[in-house]
Amino acid sequence: MARIDEPLEPGGLAVGRAPMDGAVVVTVTGEVDHRTAGVLRRALMPAAATDTPRTVADLAGVGFMDSSGINVLITAHQAHEPAGWLRLAGVRRPVLRTLEMVGLTGLIHCYPSVDAALDA
Repeated sequence: MARIDEPLEPGGLAVGRAPMDGAVVVTVTGEVDHRTAGVLRRALMPAAATDTPRTVADLAGVGFMDSSGINVLITAHQAHEPAGWLRLAGVRRPVLRTLEMVGLTGLIHCYPSVDAALDA
């Protein structure tokens, strides 16, 4: 289980980071909007010393994401290039629909679980 680094407030966002199989798994719970996007951005950015950043964002606990969250995912994806990757896991249908509508699923791969994302 990932350690919670940011507390969940009502309507807020909680994130935890944990190393797993050569990657960092970021577990996210809550809503991603303009108020909480900064928390998500900090959690998804790779460490400066990482040569090959690999991050799985476990979004199973996210029920809502607006354009602020989309922008964070794009920025984080770009920060992982060219040697590393950002993958999404457990994306719930309402959030997945938003990602599909803006074409983000063609840029960042989505997997049904953290294990599937790590094994890909």
